[in-house]
Amino acid sequence: MTPGASHLLGPLFGSPAAGAIFSDHGRLQGMLDFEAALAAAEARVGVIPAAAAAPISAKCRAELFDPTALAEVTARAGNPAIPLVKRLTALVAVDAPEAARFVHWGASSQDAMDTGLVLQLRQALVPIDSDLARLADAVAALAAAHKMTLLPGRTWLQHALPVTFGLKAAGWLDAIERHRARLASLQPRLSALQFGGAAGTLAGLGDRGLAVAAALAEELELTLPDVPWHTQRDRLAELATTCGMIVGTLGKMARDLSLLMQTDVAEAFEPAGDGRGGSSTMPHKRNPVTSAVVLAAATRAPGLVATMLASMVQEHERGLGGWHAEWTVLPELVILTAGAISQMADTMATLEVDADRMQANLDVTQGLMMAEALTLALGIKLGRLAAHERVEAACRRAVSEGRHLRQVLAEDPVVTAQLDTLDFDRLFDPQNYVGAATALVERVLAARRK
Repeated sequence: MTPGASHLLGPLFGSPAAGAIFSDHGRLQGMLDFEAALAAAEARVGVIPAAAAAPISAKCRAELFDPTALAEVTARAGNPAIPLVKRLTALVAVDAPEAARFVHWGASSQDAMDTGLVLQLRQALVPIDSDLARLADAVAALAAAHKMTLLPGRTWLQHALPVTFGLKAAGWLDAIERHRARLASLQPRLSALQFGGAAGTLAGLGDRGLAVAAALAEELELTLPDVPWHTQRDRLAELATTCGMIVGTLGKMARDLSLLMQTDVAEAFEPAGDGRGGSSTMPHKRNPVTSAVVLAAATRAPGLVATMLASMVQEHERGLGGWHAEWTVLPELVILTAGAISQMADTMATLEVDADRMQANLDVTQGLMMAEALTLALGIKLGRLAAHERVEAACRRAVSEGRHLRQVLAEDPVVTAQLDTLDFDRLFDPQNYVGAATALVERVLAARRK
């Protein structure tokens, strides 16, 4: 668990799976998996006695270590790998004194910590991928089901033109699918072994350093980079920026949903349930809980991403401070991302859409939403500027008099000379002015199927 993590708030902002992976137990096990694989690889290559690998591996179990005791030493040592290796050596020595001599042979603390982190991240991306797929499925279903469901399009938070809820969902889906592609693309780069020894030269292993590195990568099923990356942090920064973008997209979805859920709009709702979205004082409240959590994540994520980017500037062959800053920041960001994805996937799978209210809201402004369609129709006869000025004046009059735009325009002889009742019927029907909305939804859904 990262410093300051809360058991009370953890389930709200994170996910149980990611939280377990980045717990103290998970961090220790990641480093211990590195140590066990290192011993096995070095035994295969002949750097340490073959009989030493099994006794070392047998003690590479996190439950054999006391995190509290290790934490006390970490505060003095500067990183948790140092007391971990010392304790591991002592544990191995109890049953196999000769094998204990070869614990952590030729490796650095950063090798153990970075590779352990990579192993944790590889684990964490599995539920993240799964939940992103769940979210994509849910949003795709919304896009398909509501590709012709009309609602007011809003620009600058004001009614603009008719759109469809399916198109709104397709916009969300398109972004989600790009994030899934980004994660798939970065995983081979992220799943890279970190192994360079004290200064990145593997000098402690003599002429067998590269052979051990190759065997170690095979043991851990990680890619073998061309060079150790102790102070080249782009792999981790790439994951951080991808998490930041994912959370940003989720935040956009949450903002849309919370606005649609406002009492005066009431077009879509997060799922209801006992104890969900209530108020401690107002029994009638139905608050957008998921939206609040995701928007909180979207508020926190940029700062965490910025820290990861700032941490890329590291000194020579081993960073001073920048590397250390990553230790709690990246796990926090990944946990936050995993929690936001999971919550949004659950919500979108059971989202309540009020198509009737969407339809009713189209005429809240009494025909003003169709002003552009009328302007273009008149513009063919009168010219665009003249038509715009006439319709704009009619809109102002309709607002000031509290009347429907159609009534006002019907009293204008210049307009009625160009448009008859059938024209008015067609131009004031929002269904006739959604452009390529349906085709755009189909295009996004087709791209996803491919």
